[in-house]
Amino acid sequence: MTQAAFIPPITVVGIGEDGLDGLSPAARALVDGAEVLVGGGRHLAKVPDHAAKRLDWSGGFGAGLDLIRARAGRRIVVLASGDPLYFGVGATLIRHFGAASVLVVPAPGSVSLACARLGWSIPDVAVVTIHGRPKESLIPHLAPGVRVVALSQDGDSPAEVARLLTEAGFGPSAMAVLEHLGGAKEHRVDGVAGAWDAPRCADLNIIAIDCALAPGARALTRRAGLPDDAFEHDGQITKREIRALTLSSLAPLPGQTLWDLGAGSGSVAIEWMRAHRSNRAVAVERDADRAARIARNAARLGVPGLEIETRDILDALHRLDGAPDAVFVGGAVGWAGVLAGAWDRLVPGGRMAANAVTAEGAAALTDMHRNHGGELIRIQLDRSVNKDNDMTVFESAHPLTHWTAQKPAEGDA
Repeated sequence: MTQAAFIPPITVVGIGEDGLDGLSPAARALVDGAEVLVGGGRHLAKVPDHAAKRLDWSGGFGAGLDLIRARAGRRIVVLASGDPLYFGVGATLIRHFGAASVLVVPAPGSVSLACARLGWSIPDVAVVTIHGRPKESLIPHLAPGVRVVALSQDGDSPAEVARLLTEAGFGPSAMAVLEHLGGAKEHRVDGVAGAWDAPRCADLNIIAIDCALAPGARALTRRAGLPDDAFEHDGQITKREIRALTLSSLAPLPGQTLWDLGAGSGSVAIEWMRAHRSNRAVAVERDADRAARIARNAARLGVPGLEIETRDILDALHRLDGAPDAVFVGGAVGWAGVLAGAWDRLVPGGRMAANAVTAEGAAALTDMHRNHGGELIRIQLDRSVNKDNDMTVFESAHPLTHWTAQKPAEGDA
C-alpha cells in the first residue's frame, strides 16, 4: 500500500522573474492547489488567475505572520524570490512556525543566476545583502582580487555602492549590475566604481563587484591587529600589538557577543565584529564625544551594527540585557566592582580579558587571577624612533599587565 506524502501546512515556493512558466510541475501543482497565497505584490502579480485568498506583506512581516497563523489548517503557499532560504522569507517562517510545519521548494536564486551570467564560481564569491541593511556591511569583504555579489535595496544601490567602493580605496573595481535576472526584461550594466555614471537602475537588481585596489590605497585585513591609524581616536585606543593579543585571548567565534567596557575608540569591539559577520558587540563608553567617534569608526570599517551604550560601566553592567560570550575591560580596571561585575555577567564558559597600565589596575588584575585563575602576563613594548642626529633608538612604552581567563562552564568543578 502506497502512503501519500505528508505536505506541511505552509509551503514556500521560490519563483523567478519568469513566473509560473519557470516552476517545476511539482511546484506548479502546489501553487495551483493553494487556498491562501502569500507574498509581496510583485510575486502575487505573477499568479494573476487564482481563486485563493491573497495576503501580502504590506503591514510588515509581523502582521503577515499573524495573518498566516490565523489561517492554520488551510493550504497556505508563500511565494518568494528564488531560493527562500538564502536571505529570504523561508528562514523567518521556519523560525516562527518550526521546520516541521514549513516545506521549502527553491528555484534558482539571483546569486546563482548572476554567477552563471558572469562565469563566476559560486563558492569563491562573497555574498552580502544590503537589502534593508547598511551598505557599509560590504566593507569587510573588500580585498584585491575578491569577487563580491551584493543583493541590492533598490535602483539607487549601484551608485551608492560605487561611491562606497571609491571612498574605501577600491575605485578601480569593475561593477556589473544585473537587472530582472531570469525574466524578459533582463539587462546588464557594466562600469568601474570610480567612474560610475550609469542612470538609476531598475529596483530589482544585483551588483557584482570584482575588487581592485587603487594605487596607494591600503587594504585592511580581517585578522586582528589593524593599524592604529585605521581608527579615529584621541589617544584612548588599545594599541595594535596589544589589541592583537587581546583579541587572541577573547577568541571571537561566529555568532558570539562581546561587551567592550570602556571602549575608547571602539577598536576591540570593531575588530571582534569584523572577524565574522554574525558577531555582535556592545561598546560601553561614558564620554559622548568618544561614543560618537566609535560610531564613525564602526561605519567606516564596515560594522555599522555595533551597539554603543553611552553610560558608566557599572551602570551598564546593571542595565545591559543578556549574558555576553566575552568581555573586554580596557578602561577602569581599577574601579571597584567593574572586574567582578563583568565576571558575574559573563556566560558560563565565556572568556574575559583585561589590560592595565597603572599599578592599581595591575593589582586588580592580580586579584582576579588569584580568585579565578587564567593567565597573567606583563608586556613591554619598545618602538624604534629616529632622533635628531638620524640615529635610530628604541623607546619603551609603559609596561602593560594582561589578564585573561575562561569562566567555568556549568557543571564544571
